[in-house]
Amino acid sequence: MTAADGFDPAAEAARATARILHDTLHGTDRGVVVDSPPGAGKSTLVVTAARELAAAGRPLMIVAQTNAQVDDLVLRLAEKEPGLELGRLHSSDSDPYDRALDALDTVRKSAKAADLAGLPVVLSTAAKWAHVKGVEPWRHAIVDEAYQMRSDALLAVAGLFERALFVGDPGQLDPFSVVTADQWAGLSYDPSASAVSTLLAHNPELPQHRLPVSWRLPASAAPLVSDAFYPYTRFRAGTGPQDRRLTFGARGDGSPADRVLDEAAESGWGLLELPARHTPRTDPEAVRACALVVRRLLDRGAAAVSERADGPVPLTPDRVAVGTAHRDQAAAVRAALHDLGVPPGVTVDTANRLQGREYDLTVVLHPLSGRPDATAFHLETGRLCVLASRHRHACVVVCRAGVAELLDEHPSTEPVQLGVTVKFPDGWEAMMATWDHWSEHRVSWRP
Repeated sequence: MTAADGFDPAAEAARATARILHDTLHGTDRGVVVDSPPGAGKSTLVVTAARELAAAGRPLMIVAQTNAQVDDLVLRLAEKEPGLELGRLHSSDSDPYDRALDALDTVRKSAKAADLAGLPVVLSTAAKWAHVKGVEPWRHAIVDEAYQMRSDALLAVAGLFERALFVGDPGQLDPFSVVTADQWAGLSYDPSASAVSTLLAHNPELPQHRLPVSWRLPASAAPLVSDAFYPYTRFRAGTGPQDRRLTFGARGDGSPADRVLDEAAESGWGLLELPARHTPRTDPEAVRACALVVRRLLDRGAAAVSERADGPVPLTPDRVAVGTAHRDQAAAVRAALHDLGVPPGVTVDTANRLQGREYDLTVVLHPLSGRPDATAFHLETGRLCVLASRHRHACVVVCRAGVAELLDEHPSTEPVQLGVTVKFPDGWEAMMATWDHWSEHRVSWRP
């Protein structure tokens, strides 16, 4: 597909990948950094690079941030390269890896790195790699979700490899820390900073690339997400406005939930706005509204038309997600779905846990809904970016009225710290930009 302006997404993505692989296999720098927007094919790039390095006879270690990410990469590699021997380095826990790996003859699993010596590719989490000592360094490493890796975690594994490819999404949530790190803010060795930011601070000459196309986000969503969260590394959708659509087997009943679903199916976005009010965090009306949207979506027999299939594909519960800012909100939504008799399978979780995942339709409980103030937590750019970028077809935002007024009353007051790179755009600006756009697709609901 080529856009009217001559932009060919497949060709642009292929050219970017070729440049990345060339620097990875033939460059002399110790690191290569790749920035990726949501759904641009980070995992596909990691798998492709791993296959190329293995084919070239370069011993490779792959570092991911969670066990689920590691297992997913193992399964993808085994599917794409059935004859490639893989090592899954895991913890000593009782259930350390996905049992689906047991069915793969080419995957060797062990809690000891020495047992996996000599294999072309060995995969594990950053936490597990940090405990590996006394082994011959790997020639290459691939660090997946590198922007979500703290710099202290990178330091702990840096001695295990000679050269590395760092792949990640700079717009997602920052690395998580259970302790405050203000005492290190602005220092070059701040352990709470992301691995990539610290790496580039000390090695600004390293090659930097970016993937230019999102294959997940539809044409209705990519411009907003790009403008609001990636103003300096803009990207395009890999599909056009007519390539995807949502259809319903039953007409709407005129209720707000049905009207906002119709709006989302038509435009890609829908804002279900409840009356302005200060509420508890688990606002019962907003929680029920999220659950009711899901209930009506399934009742009406929604189906997705896309480039992945020749005809409409029914929207099953496993292709729907509800995103929240807090765990107690997610628990309340799960309970509301159960009360409404929604079949099991719908994913309900916080932005932290939805990161990296993809669905056909998402319902988002806005982080500022019903709040009397706009805290740094709720204004975090990455949190809103994750919530707004999980869908392939449409996103419905549930929120109480008054967000624009709340933002006006609570301008960004984050302290400016010397030596700390200012993240742009900040959460306040991203909140306002997305709210202005979503307000064009508003459906008011007065419960």
